Amino acid sequence: MVERMRERLAVLAPEALELADDSAAHAGHAGAREGGHYRLKLVSPLFAGKPRVARHRMVYDALAPLMKQGIHALALVTLTPAEAHAAAKTVSIKKETR
Repeated sequence: MVERMRERLAVLAPEALELADDSAAHAGHAGAREGGHYRLKLVSPLFAGKPRVARHRMVYDALAPLMKQGIHALALVTLTPAEAHAAAKTVSIKKETR
């Protein structure tokens, strides 16, 4: 499923894509029978100028066929390259000040 998700997300021209399958942590959960639980961090220039809701819609549109069969839950972090760079800088500064 993770590879299928990666293939479908390619339309968003990701500069970075981190996809984690958390399904094992949700074993026994009622919704687990309907599909897996995933965490996605996606950095794309196509997100520039778009609010978070629009970015999430873009991801859901790309994954639409899988959302109906195979994905039960999807946690999203969607960033532009500039936002990802700024976030990485903040993390570096915090590490240096400790």
